[in-house]
Amino acid sequence: MLMPKRVKRRKVFRGRMTGKATRGNTLAYGTYGIMAMEPCWIKSNQIEAARIAMTRYIKRGGKVWIKIFPDKPVSKKAIGTRMGSGKGAPEFWVAVVKPGRVLFEIEGVAEEVAKEALRLAGHKLPCKVKFVKREQNEGGVKDEN
Repeated sequence: MLMPKRVKRRKVFRGRMTGKATRGNTLAYGTYGIMAMEPCWIKSNQIEAARIAMTRYIKRGGKVWIKIFPDKPVSKKAIGTRMGSGKGAPEFWVAVVKPGRVLFEIEGVAEEVAKEALRLAGHKLPCKVKFVKREQNEGGVKDEN
């Protein structure tokens, strides 16, 4: 699963997910992609499950880009532990996603294949997503709904 090789601080605050994504909100590499529609934390195992679902459907054809990385540690206290005595140990890693962030991109497959592969990947993620495709004249994103 994805996680950083090393980090500056082992435990971090929970933070906030207000506002829209200002970075990573356009298709940079592929022709088709999925965009988050609501804020969420996406775990490293959910990213991996979505990647596997996509690559299985496109039968190792085309190219897939993962545009998010789980770099935030989430700590948890052991079950049955009383209140107090500090913060728990890091349990898993998450990617903080704001609305408008492009999560995955695909290139080199037909639009119907890409749409179905990204739909399958979207089912593995904890937030609502929408299919987007690159406009022919610009590098922007066109909503496909």
